[in-house]
Amino acid sequence: MTGLRKVRAEDIPANRRRGGDIRVLLSPRTVGASAGFLGVLTLRPGEFVAEHYHPYSEEFLYLVRGQVDAWIDGQLLSLAAGEGVLVPIGSRHRIENNAEQEAFAVFQLGPLAPEPSLGHVDTEELPNPDAPHPEIASR
Repeated sequence: MTGLRKVRAEDIPANRRRGGDIRVLLSPRTVGASAGFLGVLTLRPGEFVAEHYHPYSEEFLYLVRGQVDAWIDGQLLSLAAGEGVLVPIGSRHRIENNAEQEAFAVFQLGPLAPEPSLGHVDTEELPNPDAPHPEIASR
């Protein structure tokens, strides 16, 4: 098979602009994906990903390690390792680590927005607005 490519999380620059350590591994930019993208999120105790929504994509979030509080359209859903949640298209969501240990999650979004700038809408002040912001899902 040609065109197959594996991507290591440590080879992807961290995006800390919206909070935590977000790394998009499989995307149009990294592997030529055409239907969505997949990444990993690490949240240290007290960290969060600022509230936002995706006008074109649903988001699947699976917690591998730790605990997080997911606020989805104002409703609190606490997740433990081994649990996942679907964030519907257009739903505002914020992920918080209010526990004492680091949390690690895998997320996937799809379908892709018509263009990357339309795929993510922030709804609260970003914790690190001046941090580098690696392009997420450019085509």
